[in-house]
Amino acid sequence: MSSDWIEHFVRYLQIERNASVHTVNNYRADILEFDMFLKQQPKAGFAAVSYADVRDYLAVLHKKEYARKTAARKISALRSFYRFLVREERIKSNPFVLASTPKSGSRLPTFFYEEEMKAIFESADVSSPLGMRNLAIAELLYATGIRVSECAGIDMKDLDFDIGILLVRGKGRKERYVPAGGFALEAIDHYIQSARPKLQESKKEEEALFLNFRGNRLSDRSIRTILNKLVEDASLKSRMSPHVLRHTFATHMLNAGADLRTVQELLGHSSLSATQIYTHVTTDRLKDTITRFHPRA
Repeated sequence: MSSDWIEHFVRYLQIERNASVHTVNNYRADILEFDMFLKQQPKAGFAAVSYADVRDYLAVLHKKEYARKTAARKISALRSFYRFLVREERIKSNPFVLASTPKSGSRLPTFFYEEEMKAIFESADVSSPLGMRNLAIAELLYATGIRVSECAGIDMKDLDFDIGILLVRGKGRKERYVPAGGFALEAIDHYIQSARPKLQESKKEEEALFLNFRGNRLSDRSIRTILNKLVEDASLKSRMSPHVLRHTFATHMLNAGADLRTVQELLGHSSLSATQIYTHVTTDRLKDTITRFHPRA
């Protein structure tokens, strides 16, 4: 019975909520993990869960030392799952309604300085098809601020070179148009003309823009591996997280004076609060401001 309830909820996420594949997979995994916890309890089953069971599960999450963001997502997934069960009249009340979500804190995002970005671009071996592709990926991510998952989902038809605009499919399958700069367009054009035909298998039609050596679409994980290798080759100490180039794009745009709402639109954030974390300034800009304006600097 529990597996049927989970699959009904998954179909609800896919059809009614239009949730992304990433969200659906995470929610399913979170609910299955909770189901395993319940099977170890005397009164197993989703319908028998009480708030006391929820508190016990929160203690288990704390003991496993999950990151706050991960624990918050797990609780959110289960709260949504039980809300769905109440709506479908499978149960009478939601035991997760009173569960508190761990605060994620206010840690500032990691980003690269302009000199570091230059080193990353120069570390790509553009004498090889894979190197041309890797440079095009790095240039595009930095030029647009799109997510790694959005980059992996780009098709050839989504890029308009005439006006320099890219169609991006974001979270919840929401679409937005993002302009790409000259450096990114040049790198992508070079990749398409000189490298992509060599990566694409003969007699195979692949609509994806970025291909692996087998001629198939690059995955999110593959793009992260490529970016980490570029950082390593550039001899930088930082490690490339999934969003570091997105953070870098937003930070550089705002530090250069871009409007916050414009950056919000480019990033595809649904609320301005998600973009405001990038309004921090770099140490270099603080020093420059003091040097130029303080009378005793």
